[in-house]
Amino acid sequence: MVQFHEQIIGELLEDPHGGLVVLSSGLSLPKLISSLLLLHSSTNGTLLLLSPHSPSLKSHILHYHKQNPNSPKLPSEISAEFPANHRLSLYSSNSIFFITPRILIVDLLSNKLPPSLISGLIILNAHSLSETSTEAFIVRILRSLNTDLYVRAFSDKPQAMVSGFAKAERIMKCFYLKRLHLWPRFQVHIADELERDPPLVVDVRVSMTKHMLGIQKAIIEVMDACLKEMRKTNKVDVDDLTVENGLFKSFDEIVRRQLDPIWHTLGKKTKQLVSDLKTLRKLLDYLVRYDAVTYLKYLDTLRVSESFRSVWIFAESSFKIFEYAKKRVYRFTRSDGTKPSGQGKSVTGKKRKSKGGDKKEEEVGGTSSASTSSGLVLEEVLEEAPKWKVLREVLEEIEGERQKQREELLVEGEENDSGIVLVACKDERSCMQLEECILNSPQKVMHEEWEKYLLGKVDVRDLHKRYKKKPKDPKGFGILDGVVPITPAQNTEASSVNKQEHDALLAAASEIRNQAKKECVMGDDPQPHDDSQGRGKGKGKLRNKKGPANVQSPGNKKAARNDKVETSNSENEGKKDEINPVFAGGLSEATCQGASVEKTILCKHTQESNISESRTAKPLPPVHFYALESDQPILDTLKPSVVIVYHPDITFVREIEVYKSENQSKKLKVYFLFYEDSTEVQKFEASIRRENGAFESLIRQKSMMMIPVDQDGRCLGLNSSLELHSSSQNSITRKAGGRKEIEKEMQIIVDMREFMSSLPNVLHQRGMRIIPITLEVGDYILSPLICIERKSIQDLFMSFTSGRLYHQVETMVRYYRIPVLLIEFSQDKSFSFQSASDIGDDVTPNSVISKLSLLVLHFPRLRIIWSRSLHATAEIFASLKANQDEPDETKAIRVGVPSEEGIVEDDVRAENYNTSAVEFLRRLPGVTDSNYRAIMDGCNSLSELTLLPVERLAELMGGQKAARILRDFLDAKYPTLL
Repeated sequence: MVQFHEQIIGELLEDPHGGLVVLSSGLSLPKLISSLLLLHSSTNGTLLLLSPHSPSLKSHILHYHKQNPNSPKLPSEISAEFPANHRLSLYSSNSIFFITPRILIVDLLSNKLPPSLISGLIILNAHSLSETSTEAFIVRILRSLNTDLYVRAFSDKPQAMVSGFAKAERIMKCFYLKRLHLWPRFQVHIADELERDPPLVVDVRVSMTKHMLGIQKAIIEVMDACLKEMRKTNKVDVDDLTVENGLFKSFDEIVRRQLDPIWHTLGKKTKQLVSDLKTLRKLLDYLVRYDAVTYLKYLDTLRVSESFRSVWIFAESSFKIFEYAKKRVYRFTRSDGTKPSGQGKSVTGKKRKSKGGDKKEEEVGGTSSASTSSGLVLEEVLEEAPKWKVLREVLEEIEGERQKQREELLVEGEENDSGIVLVACKDERSCMQLEECILNSPQKVMHEEWEKYLLGKVDVRDLHKRYKKKPKDPKGFGILDGVVPITPAQNTEASSVNKQEHDALLAAASEIRNQAKKECVMGDDPQPHDDSQGRGKGKGKLRNKKGPANVQSPGNKKAARNDKVETSNSENEGKKDEINPVFAGGLSEATCQGASVEKTILCKHTQESNISESRTAKPLPPVHFYALESDQPILDTLKPSVVIVYHPDITFVREIEVYKSENQSKKLKVYFLFYEDSTEVQKFEASIRRENGAFESLIRQKSMMMIPVDQDGRCLGLNSSLELHSSSQNSITRKAGGRKEIEKEMQIIVDMREFMSSLPNVLHQRGMRIIPITLEVGDYILSPLICIERKSIQDLFMSFTSGRLYHQVETMVRYYRIPVLLIEFSQDKSFSFQSASDIGDDVTPNSVISKLSLLVLHFPRLRIIWSRSLHATAEIFASLKANQDEPDETKAIRVGVPSEEGIVEDDVRAENYNTSAVEFLRRLPGVTDSNYRAIMDGCNSLSELTLLPVERLAELMGGQKAARILRDFLDAKYPTLL
């Protein structure tokens, strides 16, 4: 255990009510918490850890807890699967448990958990919480009923703690904490300990190729142009709009936080600029992360998917990105060695010309056959990533040093230091590719990627041909016509890519495919399978699955198309997006053919590289590749002696420092591989600056923070907010000298599933009693008559799509007199579905306004309430409950639940109603929505209704006219033909 962890724990224990700890990222927060758990004594009571949103943090805590020899049994988890009595026995066992906030709040509100049993709460990821979060709700209830409770909150994301106004102070207030503990990396104790015996660091700066530098410069220029356009809108704070900020994911949050309240008023261009900045940031990241062919493949998907709506593609420097990306992969030359006309100094200029320029090129090049006959040769460049070569050299250098040590010093201890070499990369894909480069050769890896790229082009062409035949049939209308979605992509391909190049690429791909066919016919199966197993896990599996039998089968083409579509659509999908672009386009064909293609095309490459390697190859040390995204405690598990940081990451660097300070006797050497003058370096340095800036801001906040005396929660009562609210109103002095009437506590029945939202917390803050039960119909029951189905905006759209909302409203209308659909907007977002210009005049099946209109027409008794925010909803609920009876918990729980014992008297279960008879009754003349329930209460069956006199009908139906209409209808003679 590092010393500064002991100091943090010591400070925390000084205050019996707990505190908020903010640490620098990478300073081993899971180890700190597992050490804190060791101090828990069973005599104090039960300690609960609120499960964090990221499962990796929980697994790390359990891992370190397990490793400690002094630790008692591992903390277990209390889940919803345990029955209530089992959960109560666990709560009273005085142990340590992980528990989700939803289970804990439900148990507290339903009185299944006595608060006196809980001695303390540990809250992880404090930066992601707010006043309306469930965690704050839990702390408020526990503090009000158990004054001895301590709450310890932790965060290792200081940047998130300074987003918004006085966030740290607000978090402390909602958790009733008085002390804030700040532990930055530059804190004296931490700096002294980590720098006392630091690892040996070698900073390797790798020069980027001229094309990579060109692409990087062009992307930054385009990003700068997009930011200038955004500044013109005057909607965003200009200070935040810098290229440096644009390198981080948090930039999207900064911009969206400012634009969300006015999002519906923004034009399409501004909305697109926000999306474009995200795309450009990914392009910068992928430039230093992926190989040249994969990068070009991703650019091709962007050209197809974004060319119609995006702003950045039409920026002045954007064409350079595409041109340089091509030059890294291939170029065209004539067979006599001269450059082809039209491909001279500025291919780029040619690309920017109008269609006339393309026609000239077509005349020169002609079709693919003409171009080959005229001597145009597609020459592979396949530029390798500069870091690949440097990585191999570093590994050879490490092994060379180790051999010298073995020769010079044959000491027993030396063998232990010659341990594992750990290479840390950003993602799993990079790990697999680097492993291939080291096992085989970079040339072979690049050639495989190149073949996949070409075969993907052929698959796209085949798809276009297949879809071109469809227009012969009579066309449908709009989206119903199958041709419509495919034509934009086709047009883009034709207009944006030089036809001469395109035909040459297809010709090269056809050659590969033909050779693959020949190999498949010859039946050389076993060898490719062996070869594929030796290279990377995922690919080997793919090849074994797809077998080289049906190469041309339409199923394979379909799969290729699906891959293509997935990548073009997966742009806003976070992590998934970071890996998907790699496989963009046509993997399926490549999988089975690649096995045989390897033998023919790649055979010479592998032979050459193997011959050259056998002459010059040096032995390499045992290497382990680690993906930073997987977030595992790899350093403590493997205990490496050399770490190569292939993709620099500030959190991982700190983890290395902590690992070295814990193992001071172990020699550790760290290599950093940076691209010289790249955004990679800039991003790494900026992340350090931003974290330091966040801590400086927190230190200033702490010095000026005003903490109320009663912030420990001792003065807190359950109805404190209610008292505050009522005292603000003017007293009526005529009623007993202004004496306040004793207000009846309002009750609301809430469905268990609703505790995922923050509304129950806000309702409780207003002094309402929350009764959590599992409801079959509705989300909130305000009274015996009023049932509410709450929908957030996202949930509303999804419910309309799935048809779930129709069923929910139908059951509410059946069982409650006043069914209500509550549409709740977010406080910090626009109070509008769409801008006024987007709302059409006609009813369209895709418009949410049209769907709502149809829903209201179908269910006339349905009421729709629009709420601006959570707090507005709480006010609406309070006003709706005025002059209403309190809901009955026992009745509400049975509504809509199928009976098993049979019919029970005065029961409101669904089976007690003959729904078809009710529907028949409602269709009779004179029966309306306002009187059919009175008729049902007045008679037990339809046969009894037919025998009632007009006077009795008039009482039930509310008037003589309606009664006479129904009586005449029932007494009318049946017409006959006789």
